[in-house]
Amino acid sequence: MLRKSILAAFMLCAVAISAHAQSGIASLYRPSDPDGGGPLAANGEQINTEDLTAAHKTLPFGKFVLVTNKRNGRTVVVRINDRGPFIKGRIIDLTPAGARAIGMDSIAQVDVTLISNAVFQSVTGTLIFVRDA
Repeated sequence: MLRKSILAAFMLCAVAISAHAQSGIASLYRPSDPDGGGPLAANGEQINTEDLTAAHKTLPFGKFVLVTNKRNGRTVVVRINDRGPFIKGRIIDLTPAGARAIGMDSIAQVDVTLISNAVFQSVTGTLIFVRDA
């Protein structure tokens, strides 16, 4: 049930995917505050464990990426708002909400693909268009 509500927040309607893709290990990003609000992300936002956000070493803040769990094929679209991971071999850190969406407990083999243009539908039915400038 939780998975459906998370995925309903941003249902992927149409996507134009760019050539930028990586394969590697995703890890679970756990801010230290028990209330779900953590320290500040590198872009200045407070980290919220229920947001579909992620940390990446080089992608610009605000970019959206499609993360695919290679084991089960589940996907999630997350927004880059922080830097990391800083453990060798890992390519992206997902918040608990992002990790749940792809069925990941702590680490998983994933594909990460930059989304150039996308249309999302919010829970209220509003269409949100994301376009690279």
